[in-house]
Amino acid sequence: MSPQTTDRGMVRLCLLAVVAGLATGLIGGAFRWCLEHLERWRHDMLEWSAGLGVPGWFVPIAVTAAGATVGALAVRLVPTAAGSGIQHVEAVERGEANAAPLRLIPAKFAGALAAIGSGLVLGREGPTVHMGAVVGAETARRGGLDDPGVRVMQTSMSGAGLAVAFTAPIGGALFALEEVGRSFRLRLVVPTVFAVVAAVAAGRLILGDLPEFVVPSITVPSVTLLPVFVVFGLLSGLIGIAYSRTVLGTLGWVGGFTRVPPMARAAVIGAVIGALLAVDARTAGGGDDLTQAVVDDGVVLPALVALFLVRFVAGPLSYAAGTPGGLFAPLLALGALWGATFAELADVVVPLSGAGDAGLRGAMVLAGMAALFGAVVRAPLTGMVVVMEMTATTTVALPMLAATAAAVLVAHMSGSPPVYDSLRERMLANSSRREDDPGSDSAS
Repeated sequence: MSPQTTDRGMVRLCLLAVVAGLATGLIGGAFRWCLEHLERWRHDMLEWSAGLGVPGWFVPIAVTAAGATVGALAVRLVPTAAGSGIQHVEAVERGEANAAPLRLIPAKFAGALAAIGSGLVLGREGPTVHMGAVVGAETARRGGLDDPGVRVMQTSMSGAGLAVAFTAPIGGALFALEEVGRSFRLRLVVPTVFAVVAAVAAGRLILGDLPEFVVPSITVPSVTLLPVFVVFGLLSGLIGIAYSRTVLGTLGWVGGFTRVPPMARAAVIGAVIGALLAVDARTAGGGDDLTQAVVDDGVVLPALVALFLVRFVAGPLSYAAGTPGGLFAPLLALGALWGATFAELADVVVPLSGAGDAGLRGAMVLAGMAALFGAVVRAPLTGMVVVMEMTATTTVALPMLAATAAAVLVAHMSGSPPVYDSLRERMLANSSRREDDPGSDSAS
């Protein structure tokens, strides 16, 4: 193939990436806009139901059970809409699965709105990534690209989807390259950058330009505290291993109830999460409001510990419902809780913050978000950059690097695979089982 032909192919790929990126930005922006309104409605519903006394407890239980049921119904209609979808995107990139059909977009859009909006502990990023990947694959097919071109486009748009979900353009690009494509080849890098720029620009027309979290000014911790962040990262790695195993173990446990229809299982899980909402609204939902409260130092130590423990279980349980929804956003909230908890406990044992290191707690919160993400997903650069872009803060980059590197090292040395590798293998095994026995039922 001549250089001119190669150049024309790259230009064509980039033009298609811009078109698909604009579509991904509009779809992802509309999805986030709807979800934000549903979350405000959920808070109003909880305030109203709290005024009803004991009977009001059943309102969030019924609402979340209904939302989980609708999400499960969407998956019944389009099975590839189940779960995060990132594992499916990675399987397509590796040639292990075919790109999802276009009908996945309305199923994922509506199912995720119902599940996440009603209060399940799920993230918006998985559905946005999956919908973006479908847009990319369909645009590539209509643009006459071959199979490798289709895979490049769907991988590029997965990054565009993440960029819109978190308003993190660089993090979205890194996600497509580091996590999905696991390659920095030029044919993937250039269209990914074009796609991310187009998607975030389109999304901002709907969502605005503000960062996800407003972070108070953080005094950079002294470099003498770097060993503290390394220890923190090592512990974060252990927590990440435990969380990944909890996600997989809960999927297996819920999937073991084969005599219970999937929609009924989802409804029961939704009812459990709804009961948590009735007790404390912070225990469920995607977790953005909780993360902001932790960043603002608005959660005291006992509540930090309690919320961490509850959400550590509620997140995997929500994912096991099999509805559309991701793992990232709840994982970031969990990391923020863990970072704040560690900082508070460390300050009790060894009063570090009183020695001119007022930024220790804030730095630990941000480092906890990145380190736990890195340990679970095993994409450290993506995690760090996403957190920096979501918080518009780069002053704690050095301690964040130390903590994340230590967390990823522990997770890697344990032999525990990245969570999306495990989920992809599980998805492929379930698909093979359904082909062998069409009447079988497996959890997503």
